[in-house]
Amino acid sequence: MKKDEMVCDCDVIHEEVVEAVSKKLPDERELYDLSDFFKVLGDSTRAKIMWALDESEMCVCDLAVLLDMTKSAVSHQLRSLREANLVKNRREGKNVFYSLADDHVKQIFEKGLEHIREKKD
Repeated sequence: MKKDEMVCDCDVIHEEVVEAVSKKLPDERELYDLSDFFKVLGDSTRAKIMWALDESEMCVCDLAVLLDMTKSAVSHQLRSLREANLVKNRREGKNVFYSLADDHVKQIFEKGLEHIREKKD
């Protein structure tokens, strides 16, 4: 497709479409929150942690060994993920185990990875 073929050159505004979509447009706050949600996922270290937690519930020590990071660095990233409601934790004695927050997060992460892998085929 040529560059000039990608530009809309119509004089008619499709009012019905614009009106229908306009009625469904999320408010600014929701769009801002959605943008922040994807910003949190937009870090490769946090993506590694998300991948690991998609495979299994893990504690900070295990994540640190797996990812060759310090426990402090892992904890820092987990705090960001927890604040974005992407991971949750549970305490078992002195250990704290982390997992993905819910099935929505699991699906979003797995679909994103599926999309990335699809481009390479």
